[in-house]
Amino acid sequence: MNYVGSLFLKELFKGLALTGRHFFKRKLTQMYPEEKTPISVRFRGLHALRRYPDGEERCIGCKLCEANCPAMAITIEIGKRDDGSRRTTRYDIDFTKCIYCGYCEEACPVDAIVETQIFEYHGEQHSDLYYTKQMLLAIGDRYREEIDAAKAADAKYR
Repeated sequence: MNYVGSLFLKELFKGLALTGRHFFKRKLTQMYPEEKTPISVRFRGLHALRRYPDGEERCIGCKLCEANCPAMAITIEIGKRDDGSRRTTRYDIDFTKCIYCGYCEEACPVDAIVETQIFEYHGEQHSDLYYTKQMLLAIGDRYREEIDAAKAADAKYR
């Protein structure tokens, strides 16, 4: 063992030297929320359900996103419409379980579920982070331009 190094507090002085080297350098602190940090186009945040340009919801009820979710955060129920097509009657995401892995987005054959670049949301109760189909569609409608721009920028990576 290194008794001499311990006796003269070698590790303490090495730590103080490291602190001294960085003490006078320029700080890289962001003053959040006044200054926003840049976000990657591939950032995975709040989920949204998308619609086609004619207003029809994209989700066809294939349940691939529910099957691929490792956290089992997605719950889907499907039903048949009058024209014989299959659509979701219930599409819920529990964000207290979600791990934002993006598997749901990757599994969707019609790009119905997307993860937006929104990260500034919270809930004070469990029910605040339980999003229903109507809430997810409203997010998709509200941020449609941003979602489309992020999808276009991300297209070169796919």
